[in-house]
Amino acid sequence: MNCITYDGVSLHVRDEGDINGRVVMFSNSLGTDLRVWDALLPHLPEGLRLVRYDSRGHGLSDCTPPPYTIDSLIDDAVIVIDALKLTDITFVGHSIGGLVGQGLAAREPDLLRGLALMNTAVKIGDHDFWAKRIEQVLAAGISGMSDTVLSRWFSTDFLNQEARLAPWRNMLNRTTVEGYTGSCSAIAGADFTKSTANLKLPILTIAGENDSLTPPELVQATAALCHADFQIVENACHIPSVEHPLKVSALLSDFLAATEIPQIAAAG
Repeated sequence: MNCITYDGVSLHVRDEGDINGRVVMFSNSLGTDLRVWDALLPHLPEGLRLVRYDSRGHGLSDCTPPPYTIDSLIDDAVIVIDALKLTDITFVGHSIGGLVGQGLAAREPDLLRGLALMNTAVKIGDHDFWAKRIEQVLAAGISGMSDTVLSRWFSTDFLNQEARLAPWRNMLNRTTVEGYTGSCSAIAGADFTKSTANLKLPILTIAGENDSLTPPELVQATAALCHADFQIVENACHIPSVEHPLKVSALLSDFLAATEIPQIAAAG
């Protein structure tokens, strides 16, 4: 187990694959941890360096008192990058992780080769939406609203398969109220409309066909704003990497191939 600690905060990190390979870094969504990427990683091209970390307040990372800001979560990503001496990164962000990715690309453009944004947008919801979510969690606890959250995460078919669903319910319910509500505050205050419109790096956007939180039209509007490729995963809701890992890994693999730096043959 590897943790990176700064300012008294420990972030749980997994650094796997080829230490000299192309870096692909992943940032998880609200209520999940780095295991949200487990199913798709084996289907990505060989030779990659795969870096994942649990967002602050999630998984095995420390939970600091809420509220959080999106800037503090971007700081966390930068700390991981600096500690591992990562460069030329393809950053894959899901939901709030996609907000982190957009902010990172705007703040540190030289660090990234490409950006994949999954089920996210330049702005997700509004202050009233997230204030209500925080109020609900504080009143009922996460377990008291987990059925509602899970119904946004997954399709009806997935929800009816208890053996597949149970680990994700457990993951959600074990997220601390402080980490969850702190991250809700970060989402509420995030708006990358201006900065994302000015991004120059290659960008892939992915939407779940039946996602109600970040519906396809919202993701597509973000794609249009930054001239990104836009793809829909059919029969998926908010976490297509879990429901359809083969489809998502194929999209990511194509993006990695399209943004590969051609090798220049040595002169004979």
